[in-house]
Amino acid sequence: MAIRIKKDGTEQSGLVDDNVVQPFRLEKSNVRGRMVRLGSVLADMMRQHKYPPPVSALLSEVVTLCLLLSGMLKYEGIFTLQIKGNGPIRLLVADVTSRGEVRAYAGFDAAAVKKAAKRKKDTAHNHYHLLGKKGYIAFTVDQGSVDDRYQGIVELKGSSIVDAVQHYFTQSEQIKTSFSLAVHPQDAQWRTGAIMIQQLPDENAAKGGESNIEDWTRAVMLLSTCTDGEMLSPVLASADVLYRLFHEDGVRVYSPTHVRFKCRCSRPKVVSILRTIPRPELEDICEKEGHVSIKCEFCSEEYLFAKEQLDEVYEEKKS
Repeated sequence: MAIRIKKDGTEQSGLVDDNVVQPFRLEKSNVRGRMVRLGSVLADMMRQHKYPPPVSALLSEVVTLCLLLSGMLKYEGIFTLQIKGNGPIRLLVADVTSRGEVRAYAGFDAAAVKKAAKRKKDTAHNHYHLLGKKGYIAFTVDQGSVDDRYQGIVELKGSSIVDAVQHYFTQSEQIKTSFSLAVHPQDAQWRTGAIMIQQLPDENAAKGGESNIEDWTRAVMLLSTCTDGEMLSPVLASADVLYRLFHEDGVRVYSPTHVRFKCRCSRPKVVSILRTIPRPELEDICEKEGHVSIKCEFCSEEYLFAKEQLDEVYEEKKS
């Protein structure tokens, strides 16, 4: 277990490295990977939304996988992971900036989620069936221009979100990839941990030799031995978990990336949206409701505009 030492020489217990993306490499197996641990960031996010537990569980998985996948890319902008289904939970979205600012939201039918949860008993917090029988998963990298935008889309497959992501890599990327993910409420809040490994291009195979399949098979087997307790432990550092799993293959860890929950919504952005709506429509809303209200799906921040503030919006449009 990792133990922090205070300046006075005493031990300091508590959260070791929550809210980080920890990159690593297995030097003897030609494998790279990332480990994600989320605690307070996830708790803050879910506290804002106040979603039902099944929705929070699935969205927590999406947030964690979004961070895992973005950590494998070199980009300046926004990486988005989106899942759309035809079930009670119709939409799950998470995005993260290259600065480590993450946010997420879900679209669902609350009554249908409650009814489905009663009808089918969930095990191990797997609520995947609530996404329905048809859907897709999309990965988008947006670097600010049309030419720098990439999107990959694949049909939802398998019995979990991890299975669906695994299917994407098998079908689209053709890179050997394996995942391990744990999601569980601890102390009345959600915690997640996940590890993703990928086999790097084999130099020996590129020269006409045989790729070391045994090394990859062993790495996948070792990853499968990671317990939920290790993955979610608030007092076991990511580096220690990785050492426990892969020390025989010479695991090397690199500087972690810290993540935080931060939304990019703002009043000026909302004003820009209002400018696209005919003024009579907004005035009619003000007459009936007393104001125009726009709520951000990502952070639940509500922006209110009284009738006199609409005057300012449309005056700015003319200038």
